[in-house]
Amino acid sequence: MSDESSRGRGCSGGGLRLIVALVIALGSFVVYWSRSDENPVTGETQHVGLSESEEIALGLQAEPEMLQQYGGLHPDAAAQARVERVGRRLLASLEKTLAAQGRSVPYPFKFHLLRDPRTVNAFALPGGQVFITEALLSLLKTEDEVACVLGHEIGHVLARHSAEQLAKSQLTQQIIGAVAVGSGSYDATQLANLAGQLINMRYGREDELQADALGLRLAKEAGYDPRAMITVMEVLEKATAGARQPEFASTHPSPANRIQRIKEQLAKMQTE
Repeated sequence: MSDESSRGRGCSGGGLRLIVALVIALGSFVVYWSRSDENPVTGETQHVGLSESEEIALGLQAEPEMLQQYGGLHPDAAAQARVERVGRRLLASLEKTLAAQGRSVPYPFKFHLLRDPRTVNAFALPGGQVFITEALLSLLKTEDEVACVLGHEIGHVLARHSAEQLAKSQLTQQIIGAVAVGSGSYDATQLANLAGQLINMRYGREDELQADALGLRLAKEAGYDPRAMITVMEVLEKATAGARQPEFASTHPSPANRIQRIKEQLAKMQTE
């Protein structure tokens, strides 16, 4: 076999890989952009990977695993009732606001107090499963603070951040696959993977700030003092001191930066 024949076959193979990669990438973008929906709460057009019913099903499926991971439900019925009372008050206000617009709350929210005494955390699964740990609740002194935390998590659900992130993650993985096919290079694939992770982390930070803003409004509309969110951030900053990654490499903005954005949002709410 001649050298020129080998080179011709190599170029042909590389060209074919590039064509296949372009088809994969184009198809991925078409699917991503076709899955769009206007969020009635935020007013944004979102590219989502799940329907509302699928979000609910996914959250219910993941609930037992979350309970097991954080030690199960807290045995103190009074503490659990306190969390549920605050959550239900936020939802009652939300339902009233949406009813005035001819809409209803799209998710069956449920509030869980977790037994974990060490992990300072609160989070929400898609579809309305909201969790707060004993470790975090013990640091909150007022119902206003609890309301701001739960309002933040409700905000994540209403803004459909999980469904949105899933769609972005799927697109990222498909593009990485296209790079692998087109380049045949492990190094190029790894570089694309890192770039994709950084893109998704940036969106994660914006999600947190948006959930803060929604939580402030939910707390205020339910009759709680939204300024308590600043105290919550101070609690989080103290609890995570010395243990945080640099903000650039974190999916969450630093509490200090969130406090500044919260103050701006509070000032805006006062003028509305």
